[in-house]
Amino acid sequence: MERGGFRGRGSAFGGDGRGRGRNYGQSQQQEQYHQQGRGRSQGRTQGHVGPSQGGRGGAEGPRSGGYYGGRGGGGRGGGEGRGYWGPPAPGQPHSQRSTAPVMRPDSGSTNAVRSLRLRTNHFLVKYNQESIIRHYNVDVKQEVPSKPGQRVKLPKSILSKIRNKLSSDDPIRFPLSMTAYDGEKSIFSAVALPTGKFKVEFSHGESMRTRSFIVTLQLANEIKLCKLNDYLSGTSTSIPRDILQPLDVVMKENPTRKMISFRGTFHSPTSYPKDSIGRGITASKGVKHRLKLSSQGLALCLDYSVLPFWEKIPVIDFLEKQIRGFDVNNFKRFMRDVENNLKGLKVNVTHRATDQVFKISGLTKDITQNISFPLEDPNGVIPPRDVRLVDYFMEKYSKDIVCKNIPCLNLGKSSGRNYVPMEFCVIAGGQRCKKELLDKYQDKKLKEKSLVRPKDRLNTILDMIQDGNGPRGGDISKNFGIEVDTNMTTVTARVIKPPELKLRTQNGNFMKVTVDGEKCHWNLVRKYVVEGKQILRWGLLDLSSYDRDELDADNFIPKLLRRCNDLGIDMAEPVSYRRASMNLLYNVDGLQQMLKGINEESNEIGRGDLEILVCVMPREDPGYNNLKWISEKQVGIVTQSCLSTNANKANDQFLANLALKINAKNGGSNVELMNLLPRIRGNGHVMFIGADVNHPGSWNSTSPSIAAVVSTVNWPAANRYIARIQPQDHRAERILNFGHMCLELVDTYAQLNQTRPEKIIIFRDGVSENQFDMVLEEELGDLKRKFKALNYSPTITVIVAQKRHLTRLFPENDMDGGSTGNVPPGTVVDTKINRDMKTDFYLSSHYGNIGTSKPAHYHALWDEHNFTRDELQELCYSLCFTCAQCTKPVSVVPPVWYADRAAYRGRLYHDAIELRKSSSSSSSSASAEASEATSSAVASFDEQLYRLHPNVENSMFFL
Repeated sequence: MERGGFRGRGSAFGGDGRGRGRNYGQSQQQEQYHQQGRGRSQGRTQGHVGPSQGGRGGAEGPRSGGYYGGRGGGGRGGGEGRGYWGPPAPGQPHSQRSTAPVMRPDSGSTNAVRSLRLRTNHFLVKYNQESIIRHYNVDVKQEVPSKPGQRVKLPKSILSKIRNKLSSDDPIRFPLSMTAYDGEKSIFSAVALPTGKFKVEFSHGESMRTRSFIVTLQLANEIKLCKLNDYLSGTSTSIPRDILQPLDVVMKENPTRKMISFRGTFHSPTSYPKDSIGRGITASKGVKHRLKLSSQGLALCLDYSVLPFWEKIPVIDFLEKQIRGFDVNNFKRFMRDVENNLKGLKVNVTHRATDQVFKISGLTKDITQNISFPLEDPNGVIPPRDVRLVDYFMEKYSKDIVCKNIPCLNLGKSSGRNYVPMEFCVIAGGQRCKKELLDKYQDKKLKEKSLVRPKDRLNTILDMIQDGNGPRGGDISKNFGIEVDTNMTTVTARVIKPPELKLRTQNGNFMKVTVDGEKCHWNLVRKYVVEGKQILRWGLLDLSSYDRDELDADNFIPKLLRRCNDLGIDMAEPVSYRRASMNLLYNVDGLQQMLKGINEESNEIGRGDLEILVCVMPREDPGYNNLKWISEKQVGIVTQSCLSTNANKANDQFLANLALKINAKNGGSNVELMNLLPRIRGNGHVMFIGADVNHPGSWNSTSPSIAAVVSTVNWPAANRYIARIQPQDHRAERILNFGHMCLELVDTYAQLNQTRPEKIIIFRDGVSENQFDMVLEEELGDLKRKFKALNYSPTITVIVAQKRHLTRLFPENDMDGGSTGNVPPGTVVDTKINRDMKTDFYLSSHYGNIGTSKPAHYHALWDEHNFTRDELQELCYSLCFTCAQCTKPVSVVPPVWYADRAAYRGRLYHDAIELRKSSSSSSSSASAEASEATSSAVASFDEQLYRLHPNVENSMFFL
C-alpha cells in the first residue's frame, strides 16, 4: 500500500574499439575509459585506427573523435562489432555526435527450459520501395491579425479545418486522400503539390465572421522509401527517423480524421451504453499504434488502452448523474456542487449549427430570466439596446428557454461573456475524466474493462486492425503504397530457468528454495528471512480513531509480532502507541510535534531513536503526503503505513508482506540468490543502479519533474538499496545531475563496504529510443567525467528497461498459457520482432494473474562487461526475484522498480510542500521554516527541500 494506496500513482570518453580478427595482438591502450565493440569471430583486435588484417575493429567513426565498432573481417565468423560512442571532434557539438547501437554479442540465445510459439501484436507492413513521400513545410497565419503586430498561435483543430478547406476549395491540386497532416507544420503527400501562398477563407461557426488565412507551402524534402532497406539489411546502423516520421503520420491520418485523438491514442466519438461505468462516465477503448523496425522488416504494433471519458450527454442530464439528489427545480441548493462539476469542462451548443467547442468558465450570477445585455448592430446603424436573454434566443433562434430559474453557463474566454442556457449545452465528446474523480465502484468497473484475459485482448486487437476507422482503413495508406497484413506475427520464444533462492532455517542454516513451476512464487512457511533485523524500538500511530474502521490494536499488535518472529524478525513490544484522527495529517504543527514526541518517548524508554513507526489509516488520503514528508525530512523516522481494514483482518499473507517491508526498511535481507550473477562473478564488488524521472500530470505546467537514482549497497546479496531524489526542470527527461547523484551513492557504498565497486550496471527507466543518445552522451558522459576527476575507473554497462511499449505476447497454444492464458514467467523473445543488430530482448518475468501480461523490453546501450545475450537475460530475470516486498518475481528489475517508487515519493514530497504553501496559516517554527522555504525556493526547485533526514536517507524508505 505504501505507494499505490495514496496515489491520486559531454563526452562519453570513447577510446579503444575492439573487433575480432585472427592473429592480431593488442596495441597500446589509448584511453582509460574504453568502450568495447566485438565481432563474431576468433582472436581480438584492439585500439587500431584504420583497417587491419582482422577487420575494422578500431576504425575511426565518422564525425567523432572516438572509435566506432566496425566489422570483424578475415577471422572466422567475420561478424559485426559493437558500436560505441566517443567524444566529439574539437568544436563539434554533442548533437552532431555519431552514435551506433551496441551490436549483438553473439549469434543467439541458447538457454531454455522449453520453447513455445507465440503470437504478437506486430503486423507486417509492406511498402512500395519505389515510392516517394514529399514533405512540405506548411505555415498558416491570419491575413489580418486580430492584434496588430502580434501573431496568434492557432490551435490544431483550426489548423486541421483550414487544411481541409484548402483541399475542398481545390481538390484537384490538393487531393485530401493523397496527403497526411501532422496537425502543425508538416504535410506529407503521395503526389506533387503546388507550392507558394494560398488564401483560405474560413468561417468557424455560423455566428462568427469569415476570416482569411494565408497558407504557405514549401517543398522540404523528397523521402525515398528504398532507404529503409539500408537499415533493415544492416547496411546502415542509423535509425531512419526521417522516413519513420512521415510513415507514422500517414498511418495516423485515417484515425485522426474519423476518431478523437487523445495523446496519440484514438477513441471512438460515440459512447456506448455497455461501456458506461456510471455517473456520466464511459470506459473508452483507445487504439494505440506505432511503426517498428525489426528483423522481419517494418511492422505496425497495435494495442489499446481503456480510459475514462465523460459521456456526450446534455449538461442537465450530466448534473443529474453526477450530483446525488440533484433537482433542477431546487437548483440553488446544489449551486456549489454544480460549479465544482462543470467548471473547466468543454461543451457543444445545440441552438445553432456549429461544431465549435466551448470551455465552461463558470455560472452567471443571475438566473436566466434576469439576464440582459447590450445588443449592438454589427453595421452600426441602430444604436445599442438592452435585450433580455430569453427574448434574444426567441428572436434569433426561435428557441423558448424552459429552465428560466437557473443560471446560464458562461462560455466566454478570460473575462469575456458568452452566456448560454444549460439546456442548449451538451458535454463535448473526447474529454478524459481524471481517475482521481472515480469512486470505488467506477474504479473497479474500469479495471474490469482494462484488465482482460489474453484471448479477449487478442480478439479485440484483431478487430481493431480490421476497423475501417483504424490505421489501415480508408484509402490513405494505400495511396502511399503501404499495405498492412492483418495476421499477427508469430515468434518462437524461450522460457529460461528461474534462479535458485536462499532463505534461512529456524536453526540458522541457509536453505535452497526452488520456486513454484507455474507461477514462480515461493512460500515462507517454516522459513526465515536471510537476515532478520532485530526491532527493539518501534511505535504504532493509530489514525483510525473515531472512524467506523477503527483499529483493534489488541488483535493487530500480537499477530504482527508473532508473524515477524515466525519469519526470524525479532520484534519487541511497541515503545509507543498513539491514537489520533486523520485530521492530524493536515495539522502541520500537531503532526510534527506528535512525531517528535514519539521519538522522544523511544529515547526515554528504549534508549535510542525509533527504528520504525507503523501508521494505521482508515482510508487512502492525500494527508499521507504530509506524513511521509514530515517524518522522513523533518523528524527522521521511517514509517510503514497500512489500512485499518486489512490490519483488523490480519490474515497471514498481509502480515507477512508487512513484515517483509519492515525488515527491508530496517536494513534486513529477505531473500537472496543462491548463486552469483553471470559474468560479474568474482572478487570485485558490483553495484546496481536504477534511474527514473517522475513527471507532473499533463494539466500541470509548472511543477518540477522529480529524478531519482537508487543503488545497491551490499554485495554479493545486491538486494539492499538506497536512494537520492532531486527536483529538476519541468518535464525534463534527462537527469541533470546524474553524475553527482551516482557519485554520492558510490561514496555511501564505500563508507559501508570500505571499498568502491569495481563494476557498475545501470538500469535506466522511462526513456524512448530517440532518447538513447541522450542517456549515453549526457548522462553517462556526466558520470564518466565525475569518475575520471577522481581517477576512479569502474567498468560500466547501461541497460534501458522499457515498460511503456505496445508489444503483447499471446501463446499460440492454449496449453502454454496456463490457467490465465498468459505467457509463463521467464519467457524471452529476442528474434523476429527485435532488431538483429541490437542487444535487445523482451522478458516476461512475472506471473500474469490478472489481465494480459506486458513484457519488459530491455536494451543494452553500453557494455564494458561483454555480456552474452544469455547472460544478460539471466541477469535481468534473476534480479526480478530479489524484490524485498514480495515472494514472487516482479515485472521489471528491482533497480527500475525502486527508482520508480523513489521518484514517486519525491512527487509526494512536492505535493506536501505545495499543500503547506497554499495553507501556511500556522506560526510554529517548523511551519515557518517550511513556509519560507516553499515561498522562496519551490519556484527554483530547491534540492534541500527533498534532502532527507540522515536517519532515513540510507534506508529503503521508499518501499
